[in-house]
Amino acid sequence: MMGKSLAEKKGLKKLKTRETIKTVKQPIKRPFNDKPEMTKAAKKPRKKSDDKVANDSLLTSGHSLKELSNSVNQEEDIFREPSVFDNLLKALGSGSEKLATLYKKRQLEQEGRSDSEEDKIATFESASLSEEEDVGTGSVSESSLGDAEEDDLGEHGPADMLEQTEEDETGDEDGNSDAGDSQDLEISGQTILDEPESTSSFHRHLGHILTNEEVDELMKNKWKFKWELPAISMPVSRWAGTGDQVSMETNSDQNYGLMQKLYNHWLDIYKTSGFSDFDTSRQRFFFSLCSSYRDILHCNKKPFYLKGNEEDSSIMDAYIMHALNHVYKTRDLVIKSDAKLAKHQEGNKEEVLRGGTFLDQGFTRPKVMFILPLGSIALRVVKRLIQLTPISNKANVEHMDRFSEEFGTGDVEDDDEQKDGSSKSQKPAKPADFQILFGGNNNDHFMLGIKFTKRSIKLYSDFYSSDIIVASPLGLITKIGEAEVEKEKDVDYLSSIEVLIIDHADVITMQNWSHVNTLVEQLNRMPFNQHGTDVMRIRPWYLDGHAHFYRQTILLGSFLNPDMNALFNRLCVNHAGKVKSMTEYKGVLPKILLEVRQVYERFDAPSIAEADDARLDYFCKKVFPKIKDSIEGGIMLFISSYFEFVRIRNFLKSQNASFCLLGEYTKQSDISRARVWFFEGKRKIMLYTERAHFYHRYKIRGIQNLIIYSLPERKEFYPEIINMLDGSKNMMCNVLFSRFDHLRLERIVGTSAAKRMLSSDKNIFVFT
Repeated sequence: MMGKSLAEKKGLKKLKTRETIKTVKQPIKRPFNDKPEMTKAAKKPRKKSDDKVANDSLLTSGHSLKELSNSVNQEEDIFREPSVFDNLLKALGSGSEKLATLYKKRQLEQEGRSDSEEDKIATFESASLSEEEDVGTGSVSESSLGDAEEDDLGEHGPADMLEQTEEDETGDEDGNSDAGDSQDLEISGQTILDEPESTSSFHRHLGHILTNEEVDELMKNKWKFKWELPAISMPVSRWAGTGDQVSMETNSDQNYGLMQKLYNHWLDIYKTSGFSDFDTSRQRFFFSLCSSYRDILHCNKKPFYLKGNEEDSSIMDAYIMHALNHVYKTRDLVIKSDAKLAKHQEGNKEEVLRGGTFLDQGFTRPKVMFILPLGSIALRVVKRLIQLTPISNKANVEHMDRFSEEFGTGDVEDDDEQKDGSSKSQKPAKPADFQILFGGNNNDHFMLGIKFTKRSIKLYSDFYSSDIIVASPLGLITKIGEAEVEKEKDVDYLSSIEVLIIDHADVITMQNWSHVNTLVEQLNRMPFNQHGTDVMRIRPWYLDGHAHFYRQTILLGSFLNPDMNALFNRLCVNHAGKVKSMTEYKGVLPKILLEVRQVYERFDAPSIAEADDARLDYFCKKVFPKIKDSIEGGIMLFISSYFEFVRIRNFLKSQNASFCLLGEYTKQSDISRARVWFFEGKRKIMLYTERAHFYHRYKIRGIQNLIIYSLPERKEFYPEIINMLDGSKNMMCNVLFSRFDHLRLERIVGTSAAKRMLSSDKNIFVFT
């Protein structure tokens, strides 16, 4: 329950000490610490000359206490809750005379009174405190809530208490069993903040406090990749990174930073699968990259549906183990802090709380997020996550039947009938990769919370009590949109995500990449509500608004495009640095089965912002006049993006050209009609988009001349489209490109050929 607002307590001049730790429900959504810079400033002693500034800045509302007390009988909406630091001082003041005095001094400064009046205020506070203790007897502090929930694996809040009865029965028994796994959390009685640099990367990463200079440098978004390493099992690829070079040395004695039980379980599964040399394996090395807590861009991963099951599974195992390691280490750190705080309940509370050694939590519990494009891929990842969880921690997996039913393949045929107008058995044969990728649950609108306890895994847990959130971009964007419209909803569970993993980004680009940009921008924002958070244990960099500098983003896909590059460069600002894969491509021209004359025409574009206009202008002036008066017809225009598709459609309409459309939003009945018209020559030109080909993989008949207006993102589509010229009389293909198509071009013609084509003085290049 939320505490009552100050405006509701008319006639009272002082807030109740025990209730200040709770959030005041406000009529207007506003982060409960929307001025993080005040946190640091409030901790520094100020001169009397700064009193006027303090009056305007120390309270979140921007008013002094005197002003609030004068206006308390007016409109209630003017009140906004005090800052997190003020709440913290008042909470700590209940057990500390010094801190109580400090808070009173802050009140004096805010009210504009002199230090000479402090004695009077102290007397008044002493009397009011006695009254408040009587009133607040029934309240429970957040710290005590946390201590009561020993069986939980993460931070504690009201949502967790609903499910706590069964877990408490086994909490004490399991509490001792994990002591061996948590030995690295304490050295000589000290907590994580006192550990030396030689400890695990988990502690070093989260325990590092950024300086103002480091923050300014990170805000510049300028990254210098200083070193390179060969990529294991990828002979034409290499890793490049910022900062210190990642070590290639094996350190199995240290479990590569994994908790002992996780390491042993993973090693057993690895050996059971028939492999032997774990230390030099691809998945072990990629796990080491993940455990460095750097942002990772790996967009040359061969996906499971393109005969890359072994490589894809190795990468998936590595990032799942990293996610589990992060969740369990976070859990153990909280449990140890809970145990230490419990010992000091009757001791010197002031010294314990003032030490700053129990700052081990974020605003909310969820710490890891998986962004996946399809339900079938989510099923694959979650099942593997359960397999890689140690047996002692998954004695019970709740709601597994529901998960299998909703993410399985039970309704695939019905879904196919709805989209394509025919049953699966009536469809023509599709390529093998299409059948594997779309042979399962194609739902792209889902969101799932996963909660870990010491002996069980709970699927479909409330998001605020979850450790891991698995979502599709569309599913998460829907939640964000609902929170913007409905005041009672929020997405504060995104405020404390510390590890973000986006897998199969290449498939997401075929959906809507702008959703990814939106959701990443939404992460690590100040929450609107408190959600039962113990503010005395929040890490300082959360309060400073620096959480996005500590979030690790792992971006995985089979190819790289400018949108992915932009997200990695602009929205990934991890203080640990960056690592990315770099590849030399051989091209896919040998996969073309026909002797087709491929003419590449380079057009000039002054900038990337003007590239689309330059492409359209070149087509209108150089290409269209050649096909306008064509009698033969059978001209197919292959277009990569829907935006370009619309522009070409509008241009052809203005020219009264004979054409038909086959795009991702074209109705099934219109698609069938267009294919017949094109094959019979009733329409001379067909517009065909890459996304339409991705989702349907049509084989278009009747093509006599092929014009690739923009190269496909997916390199495997290029030979498929070219091979559709089978039966053509001309065997001719024209390709338009500019220097801003370098990433697509090198995947198709090869890296070395692409460099020559982009730097040459000539503008026409022919491949046969």
